[in-house]
Amino acid sequence: MYLNCKTFFSLRYGTMPAETLLQQAHEMGVTSMALTNINMTSDAWDFVNRCRQHLIKPILGVECRNESDFKYILLARNQAGWYHINCFLSEYLHEKIPFPDQAPHLPDTFVVYAWGSRAATTLAPHELLGIKPRDINKLFRVDTLAIKDKLVIMHPVTFQDDEHYELHRLLCAVDQNILISQLQPTTTASPDEKFIPPAKLVEHFEAYPHIVQNTLTIMEACNVEMDLHISRNKKTFTGSVEEDRQKLRQLALAGMQYRYGDDNTTALSRIEKELAVVAQLNFEAYFLITWDIIRYAQERGFFYVGRGSGANSIIAYCLKITDVDPIALDLYFERFLNLHRSSPPDFDIDFSWRDRDEIIAYVFQQYGKAHTALLGTVTTFQTNAIIRELGKVYGLPKKEIDKILENGFNIKLDGDNIQQKILHFSKLMDTEKSFPNHLSIHAGGILISEEPIHHYCTTHLPPKGFSTAQLDMFQAEDIGLYKFDILSQRGLGHIRDAIDIIKENRHVDIDIHNVKAFQIDTRVKHNLKTVNTIGCFYIESPAMRQLLLKLECDNYLSLVAASSIIRPGVAQSGMMKQYIQRYRKPNEVTYLHPVIEELLKETFGIMVYQEDVIKVAHQYANMELADADSLRRAMAGKYRGSNDFQQIEKRFFTNCKEKGHPEHVSMEVWRQIASFANFSFSKAHSASFAVESYQSLYLKTYFPAEFMVAVINNFGGFYNRELYFRELQKTGVQLHPPCINNSDYPTKIKGRDVYVGLIHVEGLEQLLAEKILEERKNYGPFLHLEDFTARIAPGPEQLELLIRIGCFNFTGHTKKELLWKSSLLVKNKDPNSVHAIPLFAPATVDCELPQLAYHAHEDAFDEIDLLGFPLDSPFSVLQHDQSTYMPACEFGKHVGHSVTTLGYLVTTKFLRSSKGEPMCFGTFLDKDGTFIDTVHFPDSLRQYPFQKDGFYILQGKVASEYDVLSLEINQMRKIGYFEDKKF
Repeated sequence: MYLNCKTFFSLRYGTMPAETLLQQAHEMGVTSMALTNINMTSDAWDFVNRCRQHLIKPILGVECRNESDFKYILLARNQAGWYHINCFLSEYLHEKIPFPDQAPHLPDTFVVYAWGSRAATTLAPHELLGIKPRDINKLFRVDTLAIKDKLVIMHPVTFQDDEHYELHRLLCAVDQNILISQLQPTTTASPDEKFIPPAKLVEHFEAYPHIVQNTLTIMEACNVEMDLHISRNKKTFTGSVEEDRQKLRQLALAGMQYRYGDDNTTALSRIEKELAVVAQLNFEAYFLITWDIIRYAQERGFFYVGRGSGANSIIAYCLKITDVDPIALDLYFERFLNLHRSSPPDFDIDFSWRDRDEIIAYVFQQYGKAHTALLGTVTTFQTNAIIRELGKVYGLPKKEIDKILENGFNIKLDGDNIQQKILHFSKLMDTEKSFPNHLSIHAGGILISEEPIHHYCTTHLPPKGFSTAQLDMFQAEDIGLYKFDILSQRGLGHIRDAIDIIKENRHVDIDIHNVKAFQIDTRVKHNLKTVNTIGCFYIESPAMRQLLLKLECDNYLSLVAASSIIRPGVAQSGMMKQYIQRYRKPNEVTYLHPVIEELLKETFGIMVYQEDVIKVAHQYANMELADADSLRRAMAGKYRGSNDFQQIEKRFFTNCKEKGHPEHVSMEVWRQIASFANFSFSKAHSASFAVESYQSLYLKTYFPAEFMVAVINNFGGFYNRELYFRELQKTGVQLHPPCINNSDYPTKIKGRDVYVGLIHVEGLEQLLAEKILEERKNYGPFLHLEDFTARIAPGPEQLELLIRIGCFNFTGHTKKELLWKSSLLVKNKDPNSVHAIPLFAPATVDCELPQLAYHAHEDAFDEIDLLGFPLDSPFSVLQHDQSTYMPACEFGKHVGHSVTTLGYLVTTKFLRSSKGEPMCFGTFLDKDGTFIDTVHFPDSLRQYPFQKDGFYILQGKVASEYDVLSLEINQMRKIGYFEDKKF
């Protein structure tokens, strides 16, 4: 009799998760109920799963509304009906059009209208009228027996209790972006829309038993037929399982020749072993679809990186899905695919941000729009967002809301009633796990289903323009839809563009997948060891550069380990420090237990990878591989069953005790396992990162200028763009300001000359830049300022920007002369005039100017204003006596002593000390371009805070850790370009 139940996936309307809804229903003895969220089917399968656990019959449907205007409820009689509901709802969500007043006839469905909205005599056989208990008096003098098969009970369930009714009203006000006092009753639920016991509900209709009976009949006719946890991905690639197996074998053996040669028996044996497991699990189509995506990317010249646990597979390596050799790294296939896994794995394929959308479009085209959808996700209300939204609804000014967020609630017994309400309802939302706010798109997941995707869910159409499932990853996995991960990464844009630029500028073709050659290259090794890594993926940050120096890293295996131990889970547990100590002094390593020594000899007894945890759980604690895999998923943040996780923990200690392991050793082993939560990498994942790092580093080593231009054109990496321009200048190129005859929209290298791109000019309109480039392409270079203004007709403000940044330096006139001329040239120009080539070239404007003062720093300050930094070294612009400051290269002579230096701020990283106090790590450049790494402990940071970018006089003690130097700041002062004061 509950045909209209909602969860909090009726976004900004419902207030309870599915479990709360089902728990209340179970306690009241409800045996059947329908989930009908508003224009949403996101938690349908979670609802079904929980219904079955509570022995409640689930019914699936949806409530269609145009904003707050209720139209009708659609109920699925079976799986076919659910499919038609999803198709109908998806069409209107895609087109963003209102629902019609009358629902179309959808096979295998029921439609329930509100009483009074339709005449019973006009209803089709599948159409019904819903009577709410509060509307029973409207049946007075109606011959309900004559229309008994058209009437059903429709008691909405929207919130848990009266307290949550008020939360519901607040959510409606948030959704409408109005004050709670402005909320209209017609836009909210009625206060009675909560569970009432079935017996009491029947009592309301005691005069109309035929309505009760018809409701039960309708509910009996509705069934959810689908089993969960059965694979529903596309089953074959070629159309035949046998042909899929033959094709995968053929591709794997052909790839083995490329990777290993013809006679590598180890590789062949492993391929055969993997093919057998893949066949047993019917996973061929997954490999082949991924290979097909890679094949298309290769044909289009797109660069990509396959990473994640897929790199444990030699088949993936031979199919060029990854560039990680699992034999060289001793990666075991079972981490990727084994008979005990609770769910199939996925490949993570990274593409350049410029190429990813085309790859996604290819997948939709190749496998059919009806069978393909991006994976959705749900953005939840975070604590600060809840407080901010509730503050707005209650009418608090922004400053007061900011004060609450900054200082917390300051509530007394006789204090602010509004603050009390905000605190109360924000806590109420926090207690409901992951309260959804709005739908979003998963970072890279794509679903490819055997049956049309609408058999399982509704889709919507975000601004990107790709159909997106109203399912998150967990719901998709529950019904057997496993994602392909097509991800985007800016670092790949660096590599792809660098390859193209090198080919154009140096006429050199590079096989960027020949990673083994890069790993043994002596010049690459040298740059890795000396951390000449700015611009290189994952190895350019200050923390990573310091770690590489401490490890004296110059080889692939050490870099793989470094890629993992830099992660917060390892670093915060103290295991990173232990790893460095043991790495540098392996002969002094003491292992926790002989089993740990046997398993973790390669990483000196430290758990560095997810695989290490699985090995330890399996062999030290004698846990089943399925439990070890659940533990691994929990560590990766992909496992939501906290109770199950506690059971695994209990089993771990029970097994350790049975095996006779000392309790204190087992406690320390578990502590290391627990410290990995949410942050650990698989070894294959770290190896994939290391491969990409080597690819970047190879390009930087042999083609440094082209590589840095590619980094700049992909909007940098860890640092701001100024540092990448500084790094570019180190390569010996001649760096020119933007020029209307030589610059493109991105930065361009031509031989050894680099022209800053027009994109970097602050305030320059993109349409004007594109017009300049098109004009130049079609009609040749600009002769002078007069020629430019005649052909382009720029506005005066835009022309001034171009002059000030140096775009007309080629004319030989000073900027002041050009600015004087420009005022005459653009005075009467029509910016919308049609381009026409004059018969005779326009005469140059002759104006005699008085001798105007010119300061050498004027160009630099124009560049600072319009580019954000001077093209020459900022130290050359600084008017300050720099002779007395110690350069960073001399710090090593003064370890333990205080020094004073001058630094140009590059970046900062704020964090909290062990006592919870704010502290900071800083990175500066000295006048020689050498990095200065600084530590600002809480007392120092409080007394000498950072004040934006620029120059700082730094005084502090030189500290050394494993020969890596840093400056522990005890005094710091910012100075301006024209300030000549000492401490």
